[in-house]
Amino acid sequence: MVIKNKDELNTLRECGKRLAKILENVVHTARHGVTTEELDRLAESLILSEGGEPIFKGYKVSGARRPYPGSLCVSINDEIVHGIPSDQRTICEGDVVGLDIGMRWPGKKFRIQNSEFRNTEGLVTDMAVTIGVGKISQKAEKLIRATKESLDIAILMLKPGVKLGDFGYAIQKRLEKNGLGVIRDLAGHGVGKELHEDPMIPNYGKKGTGPKLVEGQVVAVEPMASLGGWNIKTDDDGWTIRMADGSLAAHFEHTVVITKESAEVLTRLENQA
Repeated sequence: MVIKNKDELNTLRECGKRLAKILENVVHTARHGVTTEELDRLAESLILSEGGEPIFKGYKVSGARRPYPGSLCVSINDEIVHGIPSDQRTICEGDVVGLDIGMRWPGKKFRIQNSEFRNTEGLVTDMAVTIGVGKISQKAEKLIRATKESLDIAILMLKPGVKLGDFGYAIQKRLEKNGLGVIRDLAGHGVGKELHEDPMIPNYGKKGTGPKLVEGQVVAVEPMASLGGWNIKTDDDGWTIRMADGSLAAHFEHTVVITKESAEVLTRLENQA
């Protein structure tokens, strides 16, 4: 998606701001003894109370037996993305937990002769964080810290004209410098009118290659890394993707819009600068 007017940008800003607030609430609730279904119910209730739509719920992909059943993805330890919430899955001390959430926010409304109209369609933002529950290992702390740092570094280099190969190389370099596996079969993506749009945003790349980003483009940047290799596998449920070697994994994501000279993070958490 490329932003065409101020109303679209303001809708995305509002969606991102509210989504970040919701995710912070979920993060504070994710502790030892809480089931992943409890987190999902909380996320959905907060999205609906804000007037948004949980964009993950009912999402369909080829190969999955059913549409995604939750409003939140909760991926634990070796699960990298798309973990399905369950009342049989309890978060435990020492777990590494990925929390991924998306929301559609309605467009700006106005009235003409007692009839309600909307001059922008509902737009989507998407974000994720990985947290450690209680006391975690030093290796897990390093994994989480370095993956988050790769996201921050990548966002700083975003601006019109940046090639996706250069962008992916920056993420890859940071992760590999910390001895982490760079997930290659999953990627960031365009976002806005729909949850997944072009272009794909790989977390690895070759300098000087790939298409260029343009002003007004909206993308979900999401580095993913592991303490082991980069190969992944999908569970029989068709959704849960985990590391093939069983290693711990981490995932961070922000929705950003490319501005005239840099990029604006639309899903920034309140406790971040």
